[in-house]
Amino acid sequence: MSAAPPFPPPVTPMEARVKETLPQPPGWAYEPKWDGFRAVAWAGMGRLDSRNQRPLLRYFPELAAAVEGLPAGAVVDGEVVVVVAGATDFDALQNRIHPAASRIAKLAGETPAELVAFDLLALDTEDLRSRPFSERRERLTALAPALGPPWHLTPSTTDVDRAGRWFVDFESAGCDGIVAKRLEGAYLEGERAMVKVKHRRSVDVVIGGYRVHKDGGKVGSLLLGLHDDAGQLHFVGHCSGFGNADRVALLDRLRPLEQTDSFGEAARRPGEPSRWQAGKDLSWVPVRPELVCEVSYDQLEGDRFRHATRFERWRPDKEPADCTIDQLERPEGPDFSAVVES
Repeated sequence: MSAAPPFPPPVTPMEARVKETLPQPPGWAYEPKWDGFRAVAWAGMGRLDSRNQRPLLRYFPELAAAVEGLPAGAVVDGEVVVVVAGATDFDALQNRIHPAASRIAKLAGETPAELVAFDLLALDTEDLRSRPFSERRERLTALAPALGPPWHLTPSTTDVDRAGRWFVDFESAGCDGIVAKRLEGAYLEGERAMVKVKHRRSVDVVIGGYRVHKDGGKVGSLLLGLHDDAGQLHFVGHCSGFGNADRVALLDRLRPLEQTDSFGEAARRPGEPSRWQAGKDLSWVPVRPELVCEVSYDQLEGDRFRHATRFERWRPDKEPADCTIDQLERPEGPDFSAVVES
């Protein structure tokens, strides 16, 4: 077992603020933003912590040897990912969080996790958190060959044009944006000291229902649908973030359209059981699928939106039947193994 690090756990990972554009050089390093679970690995402690300091090795036992094999005193900030068909797969990763040990063991063999390293907080007896990122990155790069699989080193560049190409080219590998770090910046625990720019696309969707706001008398969120090739409307996500006056106006607009169903029994529907939302009120009100709006989104999980979308505008000129799943873009380019350093 490796020697313990020079400071005790836990560490609250440094975070990033979302911006529309990358900060311009000089003074910045740029890295792909990977689609996984943030994790801090501790040498000599058998410890892999989530962003909220929860133990991850329980769910990813196949990573225990990689953590135990860290050099003496190392603390590595990185990401747990599951790679399927050459790209990080958040659905497969999320499915690994399961209460049954037998299920965890089965999935560890079927969809094994991997680790992406992007910062080094300690090594031997040295606490590196106050050192500039440029030095931490240099030390991490020198350390990377000794880590071995399933560890990978994320790419890093000081060339903003190159980072812009990565933003486009690496999406196919599971990169959902670019993170910028100050070259002279210390590791500031829990602070949003980095910058991230994420992918964002727009799509025309049909409103298939709504949820009532917890305060009542207004819309909490719109439930969005897209048609498949057979014309079946499937639930693909929701849209929220409206102002109070808009929520009331939306309710007035939707009430005359209420009906008994909108997505159909054979379709993917809102409110389906999920262990991630146990105990949450998922009741909803179906409406006739007549209203079309344009929303923007950041990430997909299969054929649905991972996060809440952002309302952009109404589309009275668009027929609901023309709002189809094939609008969702599938990036092309290199796979995960071609992007990271093993």
